[in-house]
Amino acid sequence: MAGSTCSPTAGSSFRSGTEKSNTQVSATNNAFFRNTAILAASVVLAACATMPPNGDAVDLDGTAWVLSSLPGRSLLPDVVATARFEGGRVQGTDGCNRYTAPYTTKGSSLQVGARGPTTRMACPPAVMRQADAFIGALVRADTYRVVDGQLQLATTDGALLATLSAQPSSLAGTSWRVTGYNNGKQAVVSVLAGTDLTMAFARDGKVSGSAGCNGFTAPYRGEGQKLALGPVAATRKFCATPDRVMEQEQQFLQALAVVASARFEGRRLELRTAAGALAVTLVREGGG
Repeated sequence: MAGSTCSPTAGSSFRSGTEKSNTQVSATNNAFFRNTAILAASVVLAACATMPPNGDAVDLDGTAWVLSSLPGRSLLPDVVATARFEGGRVQGTDGCNRYTAPYTTKGSSLQVGARGPTTRMACPPAVMRQADAFIGALVRADTYRVVDGQLQLATTDGALLATLSAQPSSLAGTSWRVTGYNNGKQAVVSVLAGTDLTMAFARDGKVSGSAGCNGFTAPYRGEGQKLALGPVAATRKFCATPDRVMEQEQQFLQALAVVASARFEGRRLELRTAAGALAVTLVREGGG
């Protein structure tokens, strides 16, 4: 992770010191020192040539990542930590709580500032320890690079602190369970107990699922974070239970109609309106 230790000044300094010593030795010794200097310089150059590449210091702005490894620690299953770099801030989940902090980059240098307001959920001790280790790695990082599509955070001396994989961002072929939806009254509410709201995005540009009582289907079009759904077609069954299930269905389908963007975070998905308001929140089902 650290930059190469080879530099032209090192070679120049060696030769200068050698020449200074040569003024005090015989002509025979001069030849010996010159040959030694040439051999030493050749060894240094050979070492430089065989050092592994440093990777790419890509622009982090607009990128999203999922924690894949912490040196010396096995990650807990189903505990996802994320980092999204956008507009001079890094934010995401540490596996337990939400976090946000300012960041700056210059070349391959990275500096993450003090965390802003965070959620304060209490999680099991093992989850909290992993969350603390992840945030600690983020704050301690001095440099970064991207190698084979993975973001590596390290100290200035090259000690690896954390590795993150690029956040998958394709909806095609994925299935999701709805955890919340905008009820049209400026509030995102949880799904009623005893009901399942689902969405499955096929590779042919169709999304289908359950609205709690009826099934629905719609075309979808996505480009980057932009997403458009509809028009939505649904079956016309009436369900009497649980209470308010038909009201929930109507509000959910109306929320789908105003979706304008999709944002992934680990195994979670946020569908938002053009104004940035939350329309639907989902969690991924199955593997991947």
